[in-house]
Amino acid sequence: MKWLKSWSPPWRKGADTSVPIGSRELLEMIAAGATAVSGVNINPSTAMRYAPFFACLKVLSEDVGKLPVKLYKERPERGADVAKAHPIHRLISRRPNDFMTASEFWEMCTAHQILRGNFYAWKNVVNGEVVELLPLSPLTTKPKLREDWSLVYDVTFADGKRDILSADQVFHVRALTLDGVRGLGALEYARECLGSGIAAERHGAKLFVNGANPGGALQTDQILTDEVFNRVRDTWNEKHQGIDNSHKVAILEGGLKWASVTMTNADAQWLENRKHTDNQICGMLRVPPHKIAILDRSTNNNIEHQALEYVTDALLPIVNRIESRIRLSLLNERDEESHYAKFNVTALLRGDMNARRQFYKDMVFIGAFSPNDVLELEDRNPREGGDIYLTPSNMNINGRPADENQKHA
Repeated sequence: MKWLKSWSPPWRKGADTSVPIGSRELLEMIAAGATAVSGVNINPSTAMRYAPFFACLKVLSEDVGKLPVKLYKERPERGADVAKAHPIHRLISRRPNDFMTASEFWEMCTAHQILRGNFYAWKNVVNGEVVELLPLSPLTTKPKLREDWSLVYDVTFADGKRDILSADQVFHVRALTLDGVRGLGALEYARECLGSGIAAERHGAKLFVNGANPGGALQTDQILTDEVFNRVRDTWNEKHQGIDNSHKVAILEGGLKWASVTMTNADAQWLENRKHTDNQICGMLRVPPHKIAILDRSTNNNIEHQALEYVTDALLPIVNRIESRIRLSLLNERDEESHYAKFNVTALLRGDMNARRQFYKDMVFIGAFSPNDVLELEDRNPREGGDIYLTPSNMNINGRPADENQKHA
């Protein structure tokens, strides 16, 4: 879309509707988080540094990003064809804008839904057609419902300008919502769970910084001067603090004795708390623990069922929201009646040769696929005589093929 390079969105033209950003709103943009009871400030940066949460976010985003998505046009009688000539098909399947691929765009869309509950993109409309989708920051985009029940978006841009965009100008995919306007994000409604996990992780980091010991005391019956006290403390920290100095021999002088603290991490059930928090995060995002390498309770028997539940319970709600929003927000009223977008979740079988083989075999056996249909799905050229659809003999009607029954009817 190089022909659009010289074109500027409305907010770049210095419109009178632009409002400078205030100091309070600037603070919200910078912090973009809140403090949990554990004392940890939860924002996108701290949350994504917590390995289990980042792993779940990465799994969901990448799995949605790798699903092919196409725009279909319904046939007058039955079935549908890929609407390759429709401009929206190119946007959602190949290039939503000049700097992103479709895979990157839908990965971002999923990540924003998980983190903030909302994904926003500005629709570049030329001659009544959407020709580009430009992502907006969920931190600086606020949907508002006016008194006349019209939805608008208060957007603050990178240069500090603000503008009010109508619902027709914004592509908005929202997660679970309680008011129909804003979606619920993990950072806002799972703050305590994330805070507990991050606090436990920091506790473990501090433990290893101190030489994998929970701490202790140097004690003596003598009275130490300030000079001796400072020298002993600094020397001890220098020689024994840190993981590289663990297990070194300590030389104590002047009657000093080492006394360990009585509480250990086993007593505090630190590891059990970490596991509980990690499982809570997996449950919140509906990601099976084995997808982020938590294999404590996974077996060869239950992993297959968990993988199926992951597709139906975790991925399908996300892609269904995106599909519905594409139909309602990117298509005009005429095309909305006959066109729809669909993610191909069977692409998840791409690396499972046995599952693909069995699927194709069953579909050919019941007459749903022809051999050439299978070759097309495998990106192979068709073969001569491959456009036949089988009808197993045990599926005949009254012992005769369906076409013969129609003749005798």
